[in-house]
Amino acid sequence: MAVTVRNATLDDLDVLMVQRAAVAGEGRWIGAEVPLDEERDRRTFRESIERETLFVAELDGEIVGLIGLHPEGYGVVDLGMQVAAGHRGQGIGSALLERGIAWARESGAHKMALQHWPHNDAARALYEKYGFEQEGYLRRQYPRKNGEIWDAVVMGLLLDP
Repeated sequence: MAVTVRNATLDDLDVLMVQRAAVAGEGRWIGAEVPLDEERDRRTFRESIERETLFVAELDGEIVGLIGLHPEGYGVVDLGMQVAAGHRGQGIGSALLERGIAWARESGAHKMALQHWPHNDAARALYEKYGFEQEGYLRRQYPRKNGEIWDAVVMGLLLDP
């Protein structure tokens, strides 16, 4: 089975919202939590699609992941990713990250940056595989709806030649 990564389209919006709710509902991998602010998330997806900074991974015609790229205007591209349950560990994240890195280079960025939860060992291994390095650690940074406050790992990839 070959993974295809392509620009997201407005036709993908409903599927992306369902997938976001499912991944957020797991409560472990992304910053979003359920219940989602669906109006805000739909607007954010729409804007990213229109800017051509949202890519989806398809496997047998099914959207199984996404990467959102957020150029900060000073040469740094922040990224966020998610892969649907049942499709992790199959190269989906690698395909998305490769496309994201290529896009950042093509757009002239000198660096990519991201944050992930400290318990997400698979994400860290993926990012390190592509040369990302830990640049910081944010203690008690993100309040969660259950009252916990989670730390975050800050990683970066220098794109300069």
